[in-house]
Amino acid sequence: MPRILKLLLSLIVLIFGGTIGFWLWVSASVKSPHTHDKADKIIVIEKGSSLNSILAKLDEEGIISSEWAVWFYVRPQGDRLNLKAGEYKFPSPITAADVIKILQGGQVASERLTIPEAFTRFDIAKRLAEKFPGRPAMTEAQILKLMDDTSLIKDIDPLAPNLEGYMFATTYFVAPESNPRQLIKMMVDQFRVTWKPEWTERARELGRTPRDIVTIASLVETESKFEAERPIVASVIYNRLERDMALGIDMTSVYVAKMEGRWDGTIHRSDLRADSPYNTRRYKGLPPGPIASVSENAIVAALNPATTKYLFYVLDAERNDGSHLFYESAAAFEIGKAKYQAWLERQRRQ
Repeated sequence: MPRILKLLLSLIVLIFGGTIGFWLWVSASVKSPHTHDKADKIIVIEKGSSLNSILAKLDEEGIISSEWAVWFYVRPQGDRLNLKAGEYKFPSPITAADVIKILQGGQVASERLTIPEAFTRFDIAKRLAEKFPGRPAMTEAQILKLMDDTSLIKDIDPLAPNLEGYMFATTYFVAPESNPRQLIKMMVDQFRVTWKPEWTERARELGRTPRDIVTIASLVETESKFEAERPIVASVIYNRLERDMALGIDMTSVYVAKMEGRWDGTIHRSDLRADSPYNTRRYKGLPPGPIASVSENAIVAALNPATTKYLFYVLDAERNDGSHLFYESAAAFEIGKAKYQAWLERQRRQ
């Protein structure tokens, strides 16, 4: 084969491979969820704005990750693109493709969706049914059924029976016409964006799976609202697991009551005796899975427990702010618990 023909073929292969690589990059940039910190900010697109100026503004605000990738993605549509001027709020995380759809639809208004820390999937389903039921409207039971689709987290937790623990607790700004399926995916996407690759490695160092860590984080989340206290609560969980002691976390009994549809806002003796592997008073070890949505802080605490010998804790009655007192021995704990119960009795009388 003549040398010039070989060079020509090599050039063609190089160009062909480069083109494929380039369009793979464009596709990944446009279709991957991108997290930004402007979810609560109104982004104004002025009337008469060109495509270049719109993309430059979105890039400057951090709404999209690559101005040029989006330009190459949408440019073939030409005049059919039809991006509309107006005032917009873009939820986070969001793909560039969804940003373009919002601009094409002229969706200006956005609604706040808050998923508090320690919300269960049952709480989330109730909130979505009330605020974003979709069209036609979905019931709580139907929304819960959507949460059984674990395809979104198979790589993180292949054993998950549902999305409990993987719908991230934070405040979202979403289009008013958003439906439950879209919102569930958005919450899971936020979890995936938050979960760092090094956390998987840290879990392995602890002899735990990511599922274990999310489960521990959900326990920490339900037990303490104080950032500084959470690593200590996590240490109690690890210490009790190492000693083969039942965790005895009452919020797992609450979770059982919610699963069985009998939660009325009060923990009853029957709840504490419920025969369920989630009931950590009756069964040793971790519950089968997470019992609530988690925050980044709770995950960090689960991955980095404090070094302590504590095995017990009880609410601090004197401070009465939700913080805890921690104990190494059962005897000291019983004294602290008696003081707390006496305080509770005084509160009831008053």
